[in-house]
Amino acid sequence: MIIMNITKDYNGKELTLSVEGRIDTITSQELDNEIHNELNNFDSLIIDCTDLEYISSAGLRVLIATQKILKAENIPLVIKNVSAPVNEIFRMSGFNKILQIE
Repeated sequence: MIIMNITKDYNGKELTLSVEGRIDTITSQELDNEIHNELNNFDSLIIDCTDLEYISSAGLRVLIATQKILKAENIPLVIKNVSAPVNEIFRMSGFNKILQIE
């Protein structure tokens, strides 16, 4: 069973991180590290949630902290391809009003 897998894909200066599995207390730090390791390499960040099954409050904290850092640099963050269960977590937490989800 995959707990979490992250695939990085650059299209010019646009970085897409495809997240598969679960972002929880155990895996959220890995996502945070991946984002921070790439910070100076992109001018647009997409997090593709096609294969994301679950996100916990720890994962939500990583997304909101990332958005704050990127917003200060005028770098867009877009969350894409969110499944119904994960979208429900965003909705219940109010993050659907804070994050750009497409």
